[in-house]
Amino acid sequence: MKKRTIYLIAGAILIMAFASCKKDLLKTNTNPTATDGNTYNPNFLLTTTQLMYTGSTDFGAENWQTEWGEIAGFVQHVSSTNTAFYPGDKYLNSPGNFSVYFSHAYIYQVQPAVELYQLTLGKPQYQNLHQMARIMKALIFERITDIYGDIPYFQAGLGYYSNIYSPVYDKQQDIYTDLLKEVSEATDSLDVNADYPTGDVFYASTGTSQINEWKMFGNTLLLRMAMRLTKVDPATAQSYVTKVQGLTMQSNADNAIVQHEMGNETQNRDSWSILQEDSADLKLCSTYIDSLQYNNDPRLSVMSEIFINEDTNPADQLGLPPGFIQGGTNPAIDITQTPTYPAVLGMQGYSRLNDNILSYTAPNLILTYAESELLLADAAKRWGIGGDPAVHYQNGVLAAITQLSAFGDASTISDGDAQTYYNAHPYNDAIGLSQINTQFWLATVMNEYEAWSNWRRTGYPVLTPTNYPGNVTNGTIPRRLEYPTSEKVSNETNYNAAVARLRGGDLLTSRMWWDTAN
Repeated sequence: MKKRTIYLIAGAILIMAFASCKKDLLKTNTNPTATDGNTYNPNFLLTTTQLMYTGSTDFGAENWQTEWGEIAGFVQHVSSTNTAFYPGDKYLNSPGNFSVYFSHAYIYQVQPAVELYQLTLGKPQYQNLHQMARIMKALIFERITDIYGDIPYFQAGLGYYSNIYSPVYDKQQDIYTDLLKEVSEATDSLDVNADYPTGDVFYASTGTSQINEWKMFGNTLLLRMAMRLTKVDPATAQSYVTKVQGLTMQSNADNAIVQHEMGNETQNRDSWSILQEDSADLKLCSTYIDSLQYNNDPRLSVMSEIFINEDTNPADQLGLPPGFIQGGTNPAIDITQTPTYPAVLGMQGYSRLNDNILSYTAPNLILTYAESELLLADAAKRWGIGGDPAVHYQNGVLAAITQLSAFGDASTISDGDAQTYYNAHPYNDAIGLSQINTQFWLATVMNEYEAWSNWRRTGYPVLTPTNYPGNVTNGTIPRRLEYPTSEKVSNETNYNAAVARLRGGDLLTSRMWWDTAN
């Protein structure tokens, strides 16, 4: 008995010793500087999400390939004779350009936005940051669904949390219903008496009213989302437009802007893409230049230049017609055979975006007062709600011109010059929707995704499509981008279900839910 007691005591000592050693071993093998969800500061993710929305860390491939290679050409802001990199004005098959935004957005935008949402969920110390996470998620997903249609939404980005690696493609109608709910609830839940996050890029420099700025940003985003539904669900659109009356942006001082700096992760990706990747090949489209010249628009000398001699004289600007190449055996599509081809300067005689607009430190205008006022003008003209369309139209036109001061002194247009332009082109109710949405098209150069979405929504401005040989749209402007071919393999079942719901299949000409035929 005595011997057994000794063994029990000895065993207990060994167990305690082992436990102590195990604790020491765990301490020895634990990185004291490691970060997990309990210690990571999610404010950093807000900064990341905002920067990634303007272009990913791989030098803006989605900006270069999707925004400028395709969509800017669809809406005739730019043209190119280079069919390999910038085929958008010719509607050619380009699976790489079509898919890059989809794949990059889910990696570089959706993932940090979902992480930001999850890490702030249910934590009172991050009350406002969580609401901003909801708004940023909606901002990101709205663009993705506007480009492709049905997309992974409710299950997207949740691989770590829910072990979902092949997310379902949700219907665009369901996505928009949730986007409107999320932005509405999040905006209403922002609290001016709670902490303001330290990682905000949009409004950090505006002073002490940042939460109020976010409220205006949220309500303006809500207005934009609601107006997307004008063709398919006007009742819902009108209800949200009514809800945000007087709560949207009130001046250019409220614009949501990402101001860039020099550096791999902080410089302007649009500028990097255009200046570094075949800048000689991407020109401003004749549709855009002709419009500015015809109307004596003061934006012309700010937005464009003949690059080879830095000529910004409005009279010298020359837009490149869409749908042409340089040379070849077919004179009908050879730009050198056209009567306006600049024989002395050649292709260098066509206008491109001005260096001030393409500076590496140039800002990205995420959402603006000008857009807000023009959307309110549209709603007022269309349904008679939200005020006087003429007043909103004038506010939008003046703001769109003067907002260019964000690009620096060399891009600043005076209030007087803006007013002179408006006085020469006042609101005309007989052609109200055309005027309003043509001005929206002019105001959204450098935000090509939004220009394209609003064109599909309204049909304005009226653009003449090209019919380049070999195009895949039968000579019509694309209505969406095709899904990545990789989805057919990695997420085949859900991809097939989404394609089956598309009217016409996975084609550039198929119409998504909110883009019903007029």
